[in-house]
Amino acid sequence: MSDPRPLAHTRPPAHTRFAAIRARLEAFAPRPGWRAWTYEFLLFGFKQGWACLFGGLMLALLLGTHLFYPPDAALARYDFLTLAALAIQLGMLAFRLETLEEARVILAFHVVGTVMELFKTAYGSWHYPEPSLLRIGEVPLFSGFMYAAVGSYLARVWRIFDFRFTAYPSPLLAGVLAIAIYVNFFAHHFLPDGRLVLFAALGVLFWRTRVWFRVWREERWMPLLVGWLLVALFIWLAENIATFSRAWLYPSQIDGWALVSPSKLGAWYLLMYISFILVAALHKPQEKVR
Repeated sequence: MSDPRPLAHTRPPAHTRFAAIRARLEAFAPRPGWRAWTYEFLLFGFKQGWACLFGGLMLALLLGTHLFYPPDAALARYDFLTLAALAIQLGMLAFRLETLEEARVILAFHVVGTVMELFKTAYGSWHYPEPSLLRIGEVPLFSGFMYAAVGSYLARVWRIFDFRFTAYPSPLLAGVLAIAIYVNFFAHHFLPDGRLVLFAALGVLFWRTRVWFRVWREERWMPLLVGWLLVALFIWLAENIATFSRAWLYPSQIDGWALVSPSKLGAWYLLMYISFILVAALHKPQEKVR
């Protein structure tokens, strides 16, 4: 589960300001034993937090505006969120906190997510309770940035941890499955829900796949299916914060906030897979050298 190759030979060229910070942190050499383990754990948390930068800022905006945004402001809260999210995205590019290639993937997430939002709100799966001008139909434009936050995290974490894979399946089959999952998000409203079959297909296709990542000095791994589950869990927790802030509401939350159903974890897991495949189109999954 480790690879002693020199770190400098495995890192891609620096593309963002974070690359220099990462290099300094990785060059630090605490004493072996519990100090080294503790440092690696803290470094893992720091890198994950950095990868979540866009999503964390968006979540802070949702909660902050819910608590403090003036109800009689000339600019609607949802419109403020849209403009603030756009400013964050432009700022991340301007200050080289994100690469242009990653921004293109995030734009694709915005489009894919907005299309889904238009369909789901039309069928009453959830709704946006506040007025706004910057919207398409019943969907305020800031909603697309919530999907973009997932894309931003995946694109950044892939680069920051230098992902490699073993037993990765055919990209063609993986792409076809992603399309089938996306179609099912729409089709299950008027056809039998095929998600159990899709979960089974995911298991068959990826049950042997491991994602290898480098936190500090050694490469570590976990089953890719488990990695998606952990990310889906964190998105579900973030969704509870978002619905508490009334960014959007499920039918069960109209009369008062309630915990988002844990069954939504399944939907987020499938969406996580679609997100992963979109990011894979940018980074091209690399096989780990044995």
